[in-house]
Amino acid sequence: MLRFSCEKALLQNAVSTTSRAVAAKSSIAALEGILLEGDTHLTLSGYNMQTGIRTSFEAEIHESGRIVLNARLFGEIIRKMPDDVIVFRADEKYMVHLTCGDASFDILGISADDYPEMPEVDDEYSMSIAQNTLKSMINQTSFAVSTNESRPVHTGSLFEINDQGLTVVSVDGFRLALRREPLEKIDGGAFRFVAPGAALKEVENICNDSEELISVIQGKRHLLFETGSTQLICRRLEGEFLDYKNAIPRNNPICVQVEKRSMMESLDRVSVVISEKLKSPVRCVFDSDKVYFSAKTGNGEAKDICPVSGDGNGLEIGFNNRYLLDALRYAPADTVNMELNTGISPCIIVPTTGEENFLYMVLPVRLKA
Repeated sequence: MLRFSCEKALLQNAVSTTSRAVAAKSSIAALEGILLEGDTHLTLSGYNMQTGIRTSFEAEIHESGRIVLNARLFGEIIRKMPDDVIVFRADEKYMVHLTCGDASFDILGISADDYPEMPEVDDEYSMSIAQNTLKSMINQTSFAVSTNESRPVHTGSLFEINDQGLTVVSVDGFRLALRREPLEKIDGGAFRFVAPGAALKEVENICNDSEELISVIQGKRHLLFETGSTQLICRRLEGEFLDYKNAIPRNNPICVQVEKRSMMESLDRVSVVISEKLKSPVRCVFDSDKVYFSAKTGNGEAKDICPVSGDGNGLEIGFNNRYLLDALRYAPADTVNMELNTGISPCIIVPTTGEENFLYMVLPVRLKA
């Protein structure tokens, strides 16, 4: 049926990678499992009908075959095995015998015929980018992905690919996050798609902190992210994504330069009186070379002053403390420019110098007089 042996660490890595795409609960038992296929390599797959992850590695395959094992149980067993070579043997009745050192387990598997086929992704367009770059771009935009299912297209991030590079945009109705980086290569011309936020979290996990490339392939209905021996397949989100270029106001008369860390510390201080129960915007007064922060709830009142460079002309504006903090936290720079216009216009956060490789927009909250 299927017989192989391999190092525990290799198998454990493959199990933890693929089990991220396994359904936690499903009416189809096979979907709660990992598909193991042994031929020239050992390939493991996890698939929850939305996102699929497949990874393969070299193992000693003594007899080729395929079987599905419950992901939680199999993962637990492999994790608790001693660090040694694992010997795996499955018979015609799907009985699996596992040994490693002095430990041995017998568990029952499921026929691989019950496992749904992962979609094939036809290669229409593709691009390649360094894994660490894509990982940070997803990380620095995914916090602004919408969780509101009434506009499903905004529960993902927009990827725009052209000669200028890759632009990733997330938006949730209160804020917008944008990152832009040059690309290693693109095939098939310019293209764009929206990838589900949940799948992008897993893409972030399969990317290493290395310069090695990950290729992104767009098919008619699905997307394929491929790094070395690991593939992630997910469906594309359909619908009209926000026309972000027209949604971002850029002729803002006020521009102040901010040390990111000191502003985050000030915001953090005045946020102490704000809680889930007692919500309140942070009131900001942008003056000459400083910003006055204050917040007032039933818990009490907090005030702080943060130094900045530039004149805010006494502009008074309110923000959701978490949204402003997020935008500052994820902006990949130590100092940023904050562009402002009126108390009801969005705040734009961009780099102080060099290429505009990020842009964050936070909508204000109306202040009570």
